[in-house]
Amino acid sequence: MWLMVLLAGMAWGAEPQRVVSTAPGFTETMFALGAGKRLIAVSDYCHYPAEVNKLPRVGSYLKPNVEAIARMKPDLVLLHSELGSVGRQFASLGIRTLALRNTNLEETFASFRQIGAALGMNEAGVRLERDTRARLAALQKASAAKPVRTLLFLVGRNPGRLDGMIAVGRGSFLNELIRVAGGRNVLFDSPVTYPQISLEGVVRLDPDVIVDMGDMSETVGVTEQKKASVERLWKTQKGVRAAVQGRAFAVAADIFVVPGPRVVDAAEAFARMLEGRR
Repeated sequence: MWLMVLLAGMAWGAEPQRVVSTAPGFTETMFALGAGKRLIAVSDYCHYPAEVNKLPRVGSYLKPNVEAIARMKPDLVLLHSELGSVGRQFASLGIRTLALRNTNLEETFASFRQIGAALGMNEAGVRLERDTRARLAALQKASAAKPVRTLLFLVGRNPGRLDGMIAVGRGSFLNELIRVAGGRNVLFDSPVTYPQISLEGVVRLDPDVIVDMGDMSETVGVTEQKKASVERLWKTQKGVRAAVQGRAFAVAADIFVVPGPRVVDAAEAFARMLEGRR
């Protein structure tokens, strides 16, 4: 019995070589750390980098396929911390998990260190956090001298209509990235992370810039024609400053929905749009 315990402890402490990621942010962090080759499966929503397209898919971060993952015999599964019951399922099967959060920037930075530590790559995790913080700090410093413009980011909307809109509030990492880019989220004081907003509410807030991901949450395969149709939809709204000034931008990119190493790319994109550029 003591030998089985010893062997189990040795296996548990070994650096994982067969890793399953259940969320895009964790997957992108694995590659940014230089450990992408250790991944044996990823979530349905992992699109970056291109190498992930060769890997099996095992469900979403909210509903990972426990049976399929167990059959792959991983030595580590990266999970969101809110999936406590799923973590217990894996534990009952003797499968090691790492519970992570990346709702805001600080949690995202912490996930870099935590994944690095779990992989036996402590220095790489610390370096990734340091470099990402430095790039964001440089952007924030460069933006500090520019006029502060207000920005509304829409993550949901009824297709082809300006209703059923869901926006970014205070609790999202996107709220922080807008600030880093030199802007101010018009819903920065919302107690809800992703509040609903009506067209009347948009008119009342009258943002300088609108970034509309709307009904394009599927970021792969969205055409330029589709994005142009969204921008035409906003151009009909003469009572909204962003629409009148040509600052209503349609976007469809993972960088705006994946809290991971590419948060700097999202912040840089916000900075350009705050200046009226794509």
